[in-house]
Amino acid sequence: MRSRKGGDGIRAAASATSVGDGAKTHAGGGLRLGADTDRLWRLSLGLLAALALAGFVAGGFVLLLAGTGAELPVASILGDGYLRGVVFFTLEQAALSTLISVLAAIPLAAALHRARFRGRTSVLRIFLLPQALPVLVGALAIITVWGRNGVVSDLGAALGLPRFSIYGLEGILLAHAFFNIPLAARLMIAALDAVPRESWRLAGQLSFSPLTTFRLVEWPAIRRALPAAASLVFMLCATSFTIVLVLGGGPGATTLEVAIYQTLRYEFDPGRAVALSLLQIALTALVLTLATRLGSAEAGDFGLGGTARRHDTPSRWRSLFDLAVLFAGLLFILSPFVAILVAGLKADLVRLLTEPAVLDALVTSLWVSLSSGTLAIFLSVAILLGVEALASAERRAVIASAIPRRGLEITASLVLVVPPVVLGAGWFLGLRQVTNVFAAAPYVVVLTNMAMAVPFAVRILGPALQDAHLRSEKLADSLGMSGLSRFRLLDWPALRRPMGLAFALSVAISLGDLGAIALFGNREFTTLPYLLYQRMGSYRTEDAAGLALILGVVCLALIWFAERSSSLGARS
Repeated sequence: MRSRKGGDGIRAAASATSVGDGAKTHAGGGLRLGADTDRLWRLSLGLLAALALAGFVAGGFVLLLAGTGAELPVASILGDGYLRGVVFFTLEQAALSTLISVLAAIPLAAALHRARFRGRTSVLRIFLLPQALPVLVGALAIITVWGRNGVVSDLGAALGLPRFSIYGLEGILLAHAFFNIPLAARLMIAALDAVPRESWRLAGQLSFSPLTTFRLVEWPAIRRALPAAASLVFMLCATSFTIVLVLGGGPGATTLEVAIYQTLRYEFDPGRAVALSLLQIALTALVLTLATRLGSAEAGDFGLGGTARRHDTPSRWRSLFDLAVLFAGLLFILSPFVAILVAGLKADLVRLLTEPAVLDALVTSLWVSLSSGTLAIFLSVAILLGVEALASAERRAVIASAIPRRGLEITASLVLVVPPVVLGAGWFLGLRQVTNVFAAAPYVVVLTNMAMAVPFAVRILGPALQDAHLRSEKLADSLGMSGLSRFRLLDWPALRRPMGLAFALSVAISLGDLGAIALFGNREFTTLPYLLYQRMGSYRTEDAAGLALILGVVCLALIWFAERSSSLGARS
């Protein structure tokens, strides 16, 4: 999703001002000073955004403890046998989910990158769908396909096989694979896109066999992306909430995230909840540190396989293998969508769409998600401008260390390991001292969802902005561009296309979130995911299927509209 228009506006400006170059030679120092001042403003903006994000995250912990006068029961938690089992299961399911997702993504990414056929772009976009689908809808779809009364179990029973149990570790691994295999594959495709065209051309000229091409060209690129892909998937699985809440199946399949929710929702023990949160953050940070030492590639770009031109030697067996992999991948990804569509159409959609509770929940979901998505984009762009200002200082040897830039990047990413229920609960308790607690709940949910969306928006927008600065920053400096004109001519052309996807995913994340609303949902403040979870809990399965279809269609429509708009804007 990289924009190739990052320097077009700057080059046009350079052509327009080339006549006066001789008169401006003596002003080179002034141009440099203006560029440095602009970078200082960008850095200040990025630091303010990062501090606001970090302050919101840290404030949730502080207010949760200070608002209740609770203490951290660290000793009792470390000695609790049940919680040790919860920690072990959290790490076990996250490690197994990561292993399954990454191993399955390797042949899928290679097959997607090699494939050349009409409709390939549509196939690649299908693998974007799981990230746009609300997690609760995906969990319900997995149950519909793989559950005890699902399609797969019915086929197995017809063949005399036992029915598949979806609840417990097996169901969690299946659901995590559904969401994370496409994510890991997209990151690997981006790594394959980054391979120089000369490497593909040389492999073709030397008539490399498919195995040799994979060993010498494809695998080195994929290997560089493995640490980042594995760490991102592990972090998402270790902090998984909705999937484990729906498919966990009891105390034997509970993660730290769900234990934190239960501690706040049913026991209301803030000290224990914060201690469990700190334990989860410590464990996840340890794994991320180990993964970072294995490789330097970052989980940043989301490729659609459009930049590399391959010159592979034709191979019938490899083509058959790629076809089988693509068919299996499409079947695994599309079957839950088909199941939700079929089950949802069986529901009384007309009644649901005219039901006041559903309409209120839909309106609430839309304004909450649009608000949080907009705030996430503003915050992400501000942080990225600060990151690029520090990166520019590194390139010009003004700063000898990359630590400040890394610190700013980490600030935007570490909120992934912070349980949203803890953030929401802390601010909810703090604000009840100064305002109506029920009136404050929607704003707490908006800000919590915003914080959860920032890491994804930064990962989508960051590579495009970085490429634009590497290509055209010196030219912008030589023209003395600063302020809004610099943003309009250098940054905006690069951000315009990926911003549509970033905004759509940020909105979809908020629209399908159950973490924050699970604590504060009530009759006056209900979103579609919360209403869907209530209908599932009361065994109104037909209504739940209809609501899942409505929620899924809204999310996918937002993704399509945002991406369509950004694509049209990029061509204009």
